[in-house]
Amino acid sequence: MKTWTVSDVMTHRVVSVDRAASYRNMVDLLTEMRISAVPVIDGAGHVLGVVSETDLLRKIEYNGGEEPRIFDGPRRRDDRRRSQGRVAADLMSAPPIVVAADTSITAAARTMHRAGVKRLPVVEEHGRLLGIVTRGDLLKTHLRTDQEILDDVRDDVLRRFLPEDVDTVIAAVVDGVVTLTGTVDRWTSADVAERLTRQIAGVVDVNATLDYRFDDRQAYGSRLGFGAL
Repeated sequence: MKTWTVSDVMTHRVVSVDRAASYRNMVDLLTEMRISAVPVIDGAGHVLGVVSETDLLRKIEYNGGEEPRIFDGPRRRDDRRRSQGRVAADLMSAPPIVVAADTSITAAARTMHRAGVKRLPVVEEHGRLLGIVTRGDLLKTHLRTDQEILDDVRDDVLRRFLPEDVDTVIAAVVDGVVTLTGTVDRWTSADVAERLTRQIAGVVDVNATLDYRFDDRQAYGSRLGFGAL
């Protein structure tokens, strides 16, 4: 079964800047290109950091003459310091949070969520820039048609993992929601069918009401588990 990775959805042509890019240059660039951030790279293409609209807006936020407060936390003090920057090296968020091209869509989404970022530079093994992936890019998996998803359910789940049950299981897809009905030989077969179907790119949800002829859960006992499938 194909696992969709960052390389399937990322943007390959990336607008980037070097460490010396000026504040005004980056504002112009983001406005002209209608993008919300740019990676900062060195002469060899290694990603050093990212300058986002948030980084640039600090200059406006702290330009009102507000005096530093004694109880300002480390993050606010860092924000204030970076607001005084004039070039990318001073303004960028670093070290950068990056992903490899072969990172799964699921893992990339988790990284974005944990880090609270909207995009990730994509790098090769030596840290050189290959592309960029955004939240919107990750959602491209849900642009797949119902027929494409149905074909994957039949080919990559039923025919590949449950060949003995392929003629007794009926699969249907509507708006990304997969319905599995019919009968399989064992409870574990029904469990595998639902678990693997959920992993198919573009699946929104799975409604599985599969009957089974033999309940083999007790036969497996504590050994049950298909997380690696």
